[in-house]
Amino acid sequence: MKMKKDLRGQTSNFLQNNLVPIMFIAICIVCYPLAGFSPSYLINEIVTRMGRNIFLILSLLIPIMAGMGLNFGMTLGAMAGQIALIFVTDWQIWGIPGVVLAMLLSIPLSALMGLMCGKLMNMVKGREMILGYMMNYFVGGLYQLVVLYMMGPIIPIKHASIRLPRGYGLRTTVNLTNLRQCLDNQFAIRVQGVKIPVLTFIIIGALCLFILWFRRTKLGQDMRAVGQDMEVARAAGIKVERTRIIAIIMSTVFAGFGQIIYLQNIGNFPTCTAHTQIGMFCIAALLVGGASVEKASIGNVFLGVILFHTMFIMAPRAGAAITGNAMIGEYFRVFVSYGVITLALIMYETKKRRARSQGGALLALAQKEGGVQS
Repeated sequence: MKMKKDLRGQTSNFLQNNLVPIMFIAICIVCYPLAGFSPSYLINEIVTRMGRNIFLILSLLIPIMAGMGLNFGMTLGAMAGQIALIFVTDWQIWGIPGVVLAMLLSIPLSALMGLMCGKLMNMVKGREMILGYMMNYFVGGLYQLVVLYMMGPIIPIKHASIRLPRGYGLRTTVNLTNLRQCLDNQFAIRVQGVKIPVLTFIIIGALCLFILWFRRTKLGQDMRAVGQDMEVARAAGIKVERTRIIAIIMSTVFAGFGQIIYLQNIGNFPTCTAHTQIGMFCIAALLVGGASVEKASIGNVFLGVILFHTMFIMAPRAGAAITGNAMIGEYFRVFVSYGVITLALIMYETKKRRARSQGGALLALAQKEGGVQS
């Protein structure tokens, strides 16, 4: 009887902790026969999207480790990466040298914005996600001011392919044709019709190894201590505010690199809007993989990308098969991406309140027993 209760409790905990991944697996199973895609096409699309998105999502892990939640401010790094790509395009530096130069150019701007964001987050401890989300709008407005008015008369942009004829501002789309898939095509191999971007996955693997190594360093241990309890970490001599700022700077710099990898895969980007949904979709994919606001792993990243983007690929075709209108599937996947974030946050808050109430009940029971004994 006791074994049955234990098994039931373990099953219940497993379902509660993995509700979102289970839900997405069910959605993918239902959508697959309706979409009608061949296995080779679906696998090829998933592998392509893994190479395109994983680096961006990995940039979210370090702030979670430091107890700062989901870094909606990663979009600041994405904007820094786009500005770097604009300069590389204007200077006509193509191929892998162009990508490397764009990454180097993005570092100071990403670090500066990460520093600003980290300092502000230290002022609103416990509300970091809200601040990061609002910072996207603030810095997004500055970004548009720069690319629409300052580039040309103040910031020199010479190449006519990206500058507007009026002499200031950039065209609505920046063409990266000569950078397109330069990383993905390097050392790429095909296995039964599936293209595997070897160099891109090597770069992703290098970041995974860096994160695993970083967790074991003194700074990584400090971040984990800060994430568990800031006051205990401060009493242990850890500079809490400085550690949190470093976590956000690292996340923002990696997000800039990830956006460059993402855009070189696509081959162009809308000048003013390419960054707007990046943070939302990356965070949704991470949550789909079973991560939470306070705990995430590299495994959650890979599982989340596979499930989230499998749904993204199949939803329009499945929607067209069910309703005759592919836009229904488009609306569905946008609704799901926002719904997953909402569900995950509700589950996190519910779990936290339940743990707090259980802790309070145990404390009251201990005090009661102590009073009886005395």
